[in-house]
Amino acid sequence: MNNLQHQYGDAMRRRIIFTLAFMSLMVASSSGHCGEPASVVEHQTNGSINWTQGIIQAVGIGKPDETGSAKPLDASVKALYHAKKNAKLHLIKILKGIRIDSHRNVANIAGQDYSILAKIHEIVFETREIEKLRKHRADGTVVVRVQIDLYGGFSQLVLPQEIQQIESIKPVRPKNKPSIQQAGKSSVPEAYTGLVVDARGIALRPALVPRLLDENGQEIFGTAYVSREFAVQWGTCGYMASFNATINSDRVGRNPLFVKGLRTAGSGYSDIIISNTDAAKLLSSSKHLLFLKECRVLIVIDSPVK
Repeated sequence: MNNLQHQYGDAMRRRIIFTLAFMSLMVASSSGHCGEPASVVEHQTNGSINWTQGIIQAVGIGKPDETGSAKPLDASVKALYHAKKNAKLHLIKILKGIRIDSHRNVANIAGQDYSILAKIHEIVFETREIEKLRKHRADGTVVVRVQIDLYGGFSQLVLPQEIQQIESIKPVRPKNKPSIQQAGKSSVPEAYTGLVVDARGIALRPALVPRLLDENGQEIFGTAYVSREFAVQWGTCGYMASFNATINSDRVGRNPLFVKGLRTAGSGYSDIIISNTDAAKLLSSSKHLLFLKECRVLIVIDSPVK
């Protein structure tokens, strides 16, 4: 009898341990530890900019007919219509406030070229609602969300014209010097596959075109270093809230150069100063400049400064 009780007790303990382990796994998964890394999100009054995922969302609210004269179905349809219209107005406002660089936002360039503003309105007009996020409140109010990509058509429209298409960069080898293959891995360091800027602990505002400067104020990454095709599709850089998430990232590859952001430059809080030593490593050869052309840059920040 005691032996049966002992076996039963062992079985129950194993079941409890398995259940607890399973619950822990589910909690970790739902909290994002097993999924995508924490995103850099800039919250707005009626929406948000997710700089990690490259998406912009806006919220709209449509209230029911307060006169009570409309039929329930008609009132619901009208509330949904007004919610979508409200969301798109909020989306336009958010888009106009997006920082292009440390001293300009979309509204600045749209004010100089009204065709840009017209095209932004056209993009927003064609934006569809995220229907699975729609909410119907008990009082008849409808809440909707609309979303567009930060990159692609919108970036093509607003990125500075100075970002041009860059032809392939050919590494320059001095004469009478062996190639990397001939020299072997032991004598020639492996080329960097990307750049990770650790900007944690400094005040920073994400922008479409941030710059990296050395301690003398010389630009070492900016519009002149990236090719437009990559900047339009992927952004000139990516932003992450987790330093660990940059390891083995597809964007920066398996051998990125890690540098530390010392502080930001100017009042825009988007340009980052790194040490002269790190700057020299970054610009050490034309082969390393290949990943700058392809926008293989990640910036790690705590959270966007207000």
